[in-house]
Amino acid sequence: MMSNELMDLAAWTIKEARGAGADQARVRISSNRAVEVGYRERKPETIKEASTRNLGVEIFAGGRYSSQTTSDLRRNAMRAFIANAVASTKLLAEDPFRTLPDAKFYEGREDRDLGLFDPGHGAFRPEDRHALVKAAEAAALAEGGKDVISVSAQSRDSAAESVMISSNGFQGARKSTSYSLMASMTLQDAGDRRPNGWAYAVTADRKSLPSPKTIGREAAKNTRLLLGAKKLKTETLPVIIVNRMAGWMLNGFLQPLYGRNIDQKQSFLLDKLGKTVGSRHFTLIDDPFIQGGLGSRTFDGDGLTAKKMVLVENGVLRNYYIDWYYSRKLGWEPTTGSPSNLIIPPGSRSVSDIMKDLGRGILLTGFIGGNSNPTTGDTSIGISGRLFEDGVPVQSVAEMNIADNHLKFWERLIEVADDPWIYSSMRMPSLVVDKVVVAGV
Repeated sequence: MMSNELMDLAAWTIKEARGAGADQARVRISSNRAVEVGYRERKPETIKEASTRNLGVEIFAGGRYSSQTTSDLRRNAMRAFIANAVASTKLLAEDPFRTLPDAKFYEGREDRDLGLFDPGHGAFRPEDRHALVKAAEAAALAEGGKDVISVSAQSRDSAAESVMISSNGFQGARKSTSYSLMASMTLQDAGDRRPNGWAYAVTADRKSLPSPKTIGREAAKNTRLLLGAKKLKTETLPVIIVNRMAGWMLNGFLQPLYGRNIDQKQSFLLDKLGKTVGSRHFTLIDDPFIQGGLGSRTFDGDGLTAKKMVLVENGVLRNYYIDWYYSRKLGWEPTTGSPSNLIIPPGSRSVSDIMKDLGRGILLTGFIGGNSNPTTGDTSIGISGRLFEDGVPVQSVAEMNIADNHLKFWERLIEVADDPWIYSSMRMPSLVVDKVVVAGV
């Protein structure tokens, strides 16, 4: 279906819902086609293709609310689905905070091309996908050496269209593509150790995807760095979290920013607006307008017009993620309910230059498991990486752990590197955090 057809179907659904007794309604329809190809031992291991269409309708009736979905988009079937959705909604308890947004928050939306759709996607042939994955696997094998146990490589690409329309005047559409390529490797180490490493990239535009050789070689390099890893004595050290992993640590800081956690008093950032929550090096920006950004958008899930938003400015908390529902519960102005692209502005020095100045520390290249408590900020996570002395990596480390608290952790952010990771909606540079207790033996 093309966007116009999706929009027509969404408008028809709104009309049907109103006719069935809904006071207001909002409809989302998505159409997606995805192809996956995976190789192991130079043979195809996975070939998948899936096309999906889904419709979600939100019903507002008599102060009651429900959200329901279907993949059967035949109008005869949908007519019964919508009638049942409205009838079942009227059986629920009232929730006075569930309404569509004030239409003034739909205004001012920019009509701009954010580079989310690659017009060349239709010409991406099956043989192109196989060649891409085979080349990544071959590069990893060539770089891995004699210790290789196994190598696998996978690609996934998709093209999607979606529309959203509400009964109080919102209409929006989005068309996007994505390409991902990943290679992973397992090596034989001393004894029973079998370190596993990987490399990946995701882009909206095929031309922006790194070459398969780059991905394969990077996977091999990352895995070989894990050879000979051992647990060190517990020590307080500066750590450098490499750019591709920095988002993992940031996730524990994001959850307490959501309106739900604020409302339910499950946020260590409650009552912190305008207060210091990190060092002067900690600035966090939500930017929905990055060209080709994987989180770029012109409106959010409520239909609110997208805006660039500073969450943390030089260590001071400036904003929360407040969707329309929780804005009404909290009595606050809505911002947006979810992140778009997240940026920590890069610094001016390379990781290698920073390592030279630090002398001794750990270059943190992997996380294992972990948890973070959004109420207290306490966090604990397993790590792997490289110990460096005099600015030079000297020993791989593994099976170690960091236990900290986010409010204290981000206060010790002493520098950010010049290397933002662009293959994610979290465009993080490498982060330098001082005085981290790294627990080992």
